[in-house]
Amino acid sequence: MKLILPVLLLCLLLLTGCADFSSRNTEPPERSTPVTISFWNPFGGGEGEFVERIIHDYNASQSAVFVKQLRLESNEYYARLRTALSFGKGPDVAVIHADRLSPFIKAQQIIPLNALAEQGGFQFNQIGEQNLQSVSYAGQYYAVPLDTHFHMLYYNKKILAKAGVLSPAGTPLLEENTPEGFTRLLRQIAARVPGVQPMAVNTPYFQESFLDLYYQAGGELLSRDMKRTAINNEQSLEVLTFYQRLFDEGLSDLSDNTPWDSFDNGQAGLWFGGVWEAGHHLDNKALDIGIIPLPPIFGSSAHWGSSHTLVIPAYTTEEKQAGAMDFMKYFSEVGGMIWGEAGHVPANLTVEQSRMYRDLPYRERFIQARDQVKFAPQTDKYAALFTAMSEELQHIVRNRIQPEAGLKRLEESLNQILAN
Repeated sequence: MKLILPVLLLCLLLLTGCADFSSRNTEPPERSTPVTISFWNPFGGGEGEFVERIIHDYNASQSAVFVKQLRLESNEYYARLRTALSFGKGPDVAVIHADRLSPFIKAQQIIPLNALAEQGGFQFNQIGEQNLQSVSYAGQYYAVPLDTHFHMLYYNKKILAKAGVLSPAGTPLLEENTPEGFTRLLRQIAARVPGVQPMAVNTPYFQESFLDLYYQAGGELLSRDMKRTAINNEQSLEVLTFYQRLFDEGLSDLSDNTPWDSFDNGQAGLWFGGVWEAGHHLDNKALDIGIIPLPPIFGSSAHWGSSHTLVIPAYTTEEKQAGAMDFMKYFSEVGGMIWGEAGHVPANLTVEQSRMYRDLPYRERFIQARDQVKFAPQTDKYAALFTAMSEELQHIVRNRIQPEAGLKRLEESLNQILAN
């Protein structure tokens, strides 16, 4: 046994060595499965189908990366995203509005993309200047802008024709661009077409409807140093008084919680609707609609707007970062045309300037309105400010609060956020 055991051990070692040399492969193994990228977004309704098309087309275009999406309800999206990024486990690519980027950057939860974009062949100079500025912090780009989105004036041609306020050019017959002139137009609709709202107002998201006209009036949200709010002023008072007059006279239904459906069902003559609704409303064959930029009834064409962007969380592995960047590049350069069909004005200049995009209905008017958008100030407190504005403005209109008293309370609420 003393002689046999060393011989057996030597044989085993030789066999192991032989097996090792025979199986060694000098070529790298081929990837059997693609890198899977988790993509979180809040796109539902009419937007969701367009996103699904982009993802499907991207996955079909190559085999190295597979994108799997998780669509969350918009009212819970940011709460879940913040939690996921805080715990370091969630999406590999996520949608963040440009005006909400700052706190994620400050918390170092998303990464700058300059180097990654260069490696992946994505050129930020393909993006429009205003969109680029919205994602630029300390000389670094932290997101790929997809679009600019904002409101347009949608109108039901049948209702306006019946009321005698449709011009020969097929646009609303607005005698003068003033609050009084606009109100007279609505009164004519009310008198001649009973049973419909002359104008549906977006009371569920009233802060956006308010900012449209407040920015027209020349209003600013914050002081120059962004340390105090500048919202309690004559412009705000005029805008709130205008909206309250519409509710008081029955020109808009304050209790309508789904005004977008009221317009889509032919129950409203006018509607300040998002460009993202264009694909949906234009596909409604029972609805003969027109779309124009918001009339400058408060003195200018400036209005509220924002931008969807794509970001990469800081915890994403290098392998997935490369795959995520490839998908973001595709979404901008190729998927941008599909996104433009949904109604958004693409941030990618090649897509936006293409004949294919500009031949879509009303897109020249969209571009005209896009150029008048006023983006939010770059502050990491904007999300909290926007939420407070939403709550306080809802309180004013829903409870018929006197605008002066409501604005004073809104000012105090926003200044408290800024001070903390």
